[in-house]
Amino acid sequence: MNLKILAKELNLSFSTVSKALRDSHEISYETKSRVIAKANELNYQVNPLASNFRKQKTKTIALIIPEVVNDFFGPVINGIESIAQEKGYHVLIYMTHEDRQKEISIFKLLQNGRVDGIMLSLSEQTCDFTHLKELKEKGVPLILFDRITDQLDVSTVTTDNSAGGKRATEHLIEKGCRRIGFLAISKTVSVSTGRMSGYLQALKENSMNTEDELILYCDGDDRMNKDLIRKLLTSKNRPDGIFASVETLAISTYEVCEELGLNIPKDLKVIAFSNSYLAALLNPSLTAIAQPAFEMGREAAATLVNLVEKKESRFRPQRTEIKSRLIVRNSTR
Repeated sequence: MNLKILAKELNLSFSTVSKALRDSHEISYETKSRVIAKANELNYQVNPLASNFRKQKTKTIALIIPEVVNDFFGPVINGIESIAQEKGYHVLIYMTHEDRQKEISIFKLLQNGRVDGIMLSLSEQTCDFTHLKELKEKGVPLILFDRITDQLDVSTVTTDNSAGGKRATEHLIEKGCRRIGFLAISKTVSVSTGRMSGYLQALKENSMNTEDELILYCDGDDRMNKDLIRKLLTSKNRPDGIFASVETLAISTYEVCEELGLNIPKDLKVIAFSNSYLAALLNPSLTAIAQPAFEMGREAAATLVNLVEKKESRFRPQRTEIKSRLIVRNSTR
């Protein structure tokens, strides 16, 4: 059932039926009542997407993320959806799978007015931002969150990665660790570099040397990551503490320790950035820097909707940083 068929059934013009359904003052009460009654009888429902296209708005926003198999992005999506439902928006979710070319292809797809605005967390391969600059020049509202870049003048939503990294490292030092390894997910991704900067700052402030062999650059290959961690934990001067920049690398550390017969926390203390409920269920439970993932999602979506609807007439890019918190569990006790 569509508007054209409904108008034919009523023997009224298309525009009359359309105005009646929109409660226009141009249409009499009797005609409105007749139209609504027939619409209910035929189970006609307004198509909000088509209606919004006529108004040059789709009421749809896009979310582009590297992956969903990650303890962070699930709560982020929930936060975004909560704002979208409040404001009457639909959310389209795309995944880049850490592939810059896929990210570019998605942007090309979305440049034709398919969505009113975009929220993006950069892929680990993205170091050229030409496609983002082109989108910005076309006037499509864009918000970066979690993984960001300083090379674009757009609004961003992040957690306090550097402060959280410093807090995590200081916690290990307070627990007696003197050789602390850092497991990074990338040399370029902002969340990894931010957390590493906090790690290095904490070492410096506590008069501890930075040792290159204690810093591992991991990637999406779980087998390779375990090989790197195994090599580190079987070295002559192995670390007594591990700070994993993401929870998945902490879990890989647990598996390698089980294989090598190392006891956590007696032989090795472990801490990680994490949002997953699994952190509390691991054996031993994982001490974590908990990110405000849900809140970050809400903030990113609310900022984007404000930009789309131009509620702030002089909207300037803003940098929002939401604080993380330390949750101490058995892996460092």
